[in-house]
Amino acid sequence: MSDARSPFRLNLGFIIHQTIGYSRDFPFEIPQIQLETDLDLIDLSGYVRVSRTPQGLLLQVKMAAATLTECVRCLTEFSQSLSADFSELYAFNKRSITESNLLLPEDGKIDLEPLLREYMYLSLPIKPLCKPDCKGLCPVCGENLNLIACGHMPETGDPRLSNLKSLLDL
Repeated sequence: MSDARSPFRLNLGFIIHQTIGYSRDFPFEIPQIQLETDLDLIDLSGYVRVSRTPQGLLLQVKMAAATLTECVRCLTEFSQSLSADFSELYAFNKRSITESNLLLPEDGKIDLEPLLREYMYLSLPIKPLCKPDCKGLCPVCGENLNLIACGHMPETGDPRLSNLKSLLDL
């Protein structure tokens, strides 16, 4: 029921006329996709379950993918896993509308791409790390300390502030 050019545009008009409680799953497996112009996803997989309720269509989405991002410590590009697990109600009328403010279009076609993009962005860590024990870059020469030991010693700090440093040990 989705369009090949826009795989997240679902035609759900047929579910509107089903009985309350009816649900249908729409699985997705997309090797590579660009959401809008700023989020490239690799190996996107998951499903959308659409259920008919008295108020509207309840969409339960579970997706997982990866995106290329840069480590904040060593500036190396790596593949970051992302996942989105959310539910949204597309209301039949303004009386049933929720705080998401989603109203079912008259043609019954819903574009999930903006929602999926938003939830995937929310799953991106604020400070992505290529690995938990990333050593980062040498502050003197800029070498990646994960790859080579450049031999530069870490700065000891200003000796005039050594008394203040002892307060941190308390």
